[in-house]
Amino acid sequence: MWRSFLLLVSPLLMSFCGGVCFVCPEICRCSQKSITCNSATENLKSRTHSRLVLNYISVRTISTHSFDSLKGVKRIEIAQSTSVETIETEAFNNLLNVSEISIQNTRSLVHIHKRAFNHLPKLRYLSISNTGISVFPDLTSIFSLESDFILYICDNLNLRSVPPNAFVGMTSEYTTMNLFNNGFQDIESHAFNGTKLDKLVLKNNKDLRVINEDAFKGAFGPTVLDVSSTALETLPSHGLESVLMLVARSAFALKRLPPLKGLKSLREAQLTYPSHCCALLSWDSYREGSVISALGNGSSYCGDNNSPANPSDVSSDDSQTLDGPLASDIVGSTSVEDTFGTMDFYYPELDLCQRRPALQCSPEADAFNPCEDIAGFGFLRVAIWFINVLAIAGNLTVLLVLFTSRCKLTVPRFLMCHLAFADLCIGVYLLMIATVDLRTRGHYSQHAIEWQTGVGCGIAGFLSVFGGELSVYTLSTITVERWHTITHALRLERRLGLSHASAIMVAGWLLCLGMAALPLMGVSSYNKVSMCLPMDIETPLSQAYVILLLLFNVGAFLVICGCYVCIYTAVRNPEFPGRAADTKIAKRMAVLIFTDFLCMAPISFFAISAAFKVPLITVTNSKILLVLFYPINSCANPFLYAIFTRAFRKDACILLSSMGCCESQANLYRMKTYCSENIHRSKSSSGSNANTKAPRAVVWMSSFPHLTSRTQMQRV
Repeated sequence: MWRSFLLLVSPLLMSFCGGVCFVCPEICRCSQKSITCNSATENLKSRTHSRLVLNYISVRTISTHSFDSLKGVKRIEIAQSTSVETIETEAFNNLLNVSEISIQNTRSLVHIHKRAFNHLPKLRYLSISNTGISVFPDLTSIFSLESDFILYICDNLNLRSVPPNAFVGMTSEYTTMNLFNNGFQDIESHAFNGTKLDKLVLKNNKDLRVINEDAFKGAFGPTVLDVSSTALETLPSHGLESVLMLVARSAFALKRLPPLKGLKSLREAQLTYPSHCCALLSWDSYREGSVISALGNGSSYCGDNNSPANPSDVSSDDSQTLDGPLASDIVGSTSVEDTFGTMDFYYPELDLCQRRPALQCSPEADAFNPCEDIAGFGFLRVAIWFINVLAIAGNLTVLLVLFTSRCKLTVPRFLMCHLAFADLCIGVYLLMIATVDLRTRGHYSQHAIEWQTGVGCGIAGFLSVFGGELSVYTLSTITVERWHTITHALRLERRLGLSHASAIMVAGWLLCLGMAALPLMGVSSYNKVSMCLPMDIETPLSQAYVILLLLFNVGAFLVICGCYVCIYTAVRNPEFPGRAADTKIAKRMAVLIFTDFLCMAPISFFAISAAFKVPLITVTNSKILLVLFYPINSCANPFLYAIFTRAFRKDACILLSSMGCCESQANLYRMKTYCSENIHRSKSSSGSNANTKAPRAVVWMSSFPHLTSRTQMQRV
């Protein structure tokens, strides 16, 4: 009964072990602790084996001379083992005919001793993949004589570095190295010394951050370099002269290319950022132009067909140029063809008339990142400096005078401080953009990603949105406050106090800070364009953010217009004594509204159309709007709302008088202020209500001299 059971079960057990159990090859001797495959064990079998497969090997150590002097074996495979921990010195030794060695999926393997692979002259393929080794394997005693050697060291997540001279002695012929998906963090100096690199693949080494400047010193090549999906921040400036193809897809940390003159052989590039292609194509065009100009008139030298010279084209007349005692012997009665035959001495690499193939690069520049400098146009480069200096100087002056003024802090002064600070932010933003444009002029593409994805662009974008929105918010608040003051001119208890103004501005600051911070949190982005503005509308949330931002500006403009219409209607009240001043007041209000319109309308129109993915203007042309129209308010506000007013001139004169300037004018202002306070005090003490009959518009206008004339003030 048991015998029948065993007969039934044995085939199943054998079938199962054939799939997951180690089966000792015929030409080897195996025990629980060792395996030996050498010429002696091989000779015991009459049949030769060209392939040696050791799956699920159960020994812990592949000892010295385990694979030694095999003659018939050409391929050795070790795979799917959970037992092997160590490969000792000369474990693979003197295998004169072995062309392939593969060690795969042995995560238990943690040690490969020095010279484990020794004297393998015909080895063409070596793979050490998905193991647990933490030290780069010693390959320096292989001494392969085969051409086109292929090396795979991949999926070894504990490997941290490629040491110096790691491949010296591996082979003297061209090599393809596939060193991908390891745990590499750096590649050390002289790592590839003594090699001829045809193709080097380093992709998917996600922790690889550094390739030493001298990593390729002593090496020839590589011609193809793949660093895709790595954390490299830069490539070495030396050793890439032979690279024909550079692949760096999804290498997001690689924001700056090495010096382009070090890529003199490059013909194809597959990169992460479009701006890098701009830099490469621009450099390639410049280089070709330099070669053509160096040759001078190429057509006279090369001919129309740019074809190489042929010995048969040499005429018999050219033989007259030969000189010396052997000339007659060489020429005699024979032609050059008869003397030299029809040999073609053409060397393409030395042919200056042959055009190099055009450099191919991807991804190409897109609509948001054209191949140009930040300013784009020469006149904008000048204008942006003029505008930012004007905005910074004007608003700093306003802040300085208001902060040093000894006058009582009123609501208008309080709001003017906020407006000047907001406009100063716009000026600083323009200064940052202008500085980067000046520093990268002519070669911005090489620095584009470093700038756009860096902290500087984020700060510039934040200042732009925060300053712009706070300026619009404060302008609206100032206008509403003026309208409210006119409407309730005779009801002092309903006037806006400092506490109310402070609460309104705190809310405004929080709102504007939130709007400016959203792109830093992933809602739209400041790094989409070189001007660092939130133009990313790829997601519905980003699109909604940009649209709401624009509608906020449009709504604020409508509020300002509505309030000024109401103000003008109020001052045209029949009770207003100065009818002749209506025109002046209207003109000054028109200037305020016109500057707001000029600033907001063009940008809002084109920006809203672009936000709905129907762009009516290119990014290049939009820079004209952003430089010439966007900062108009920042430049005009300090003059229209402060510097051109009598109150500001009084504060400025008093400030200058403390430095010894404008003393007489300051004394005049002090005297007028003193008299005004005395009159006000005497009227208050007598209980006079004579002023209560004054038109409410005149009472309000007297506190804002920039909307009325000096004669009107005297009349009041």
